[in-house]
Amino acid sequence: MKLTDIRIRKTLTEGKMRAVVSITLDDELAVHDLRIIEGADREFVAMPSRRTPEGSYRDIVHPINAAFRGEIESAILERYHEELEHEKSEAPAEEPAL
Repeated sequence: MKLTDIRIRKTLTEGKMRAVVSITLDDELAVHDLRIIEGADREFVAMPSRRTPEGSYRDIVHPINAAFRGEIESAILERYHEELEHEKSEAPAEEPAL
């Protein structure tokens, strides 16, 4: 299964959630609402989840093995950092203070 598209839907600057992402697999299956989270040691990708009646969260889509999870996470984080650089380059330059 190949990751054929990554779309950074929304970037955030406040809180621990940094972005909301959608991916496409094999140009045939879309998965929405993956989240990039700022963890204590590193950024990571959280899979789409749903709150259970007990109040915990359970993934509704997830990779079965660590290798594929790593492939997805690496590609998403790479695309996210490209998007941040693009946003930074398009931001209006600050005018010098007089």
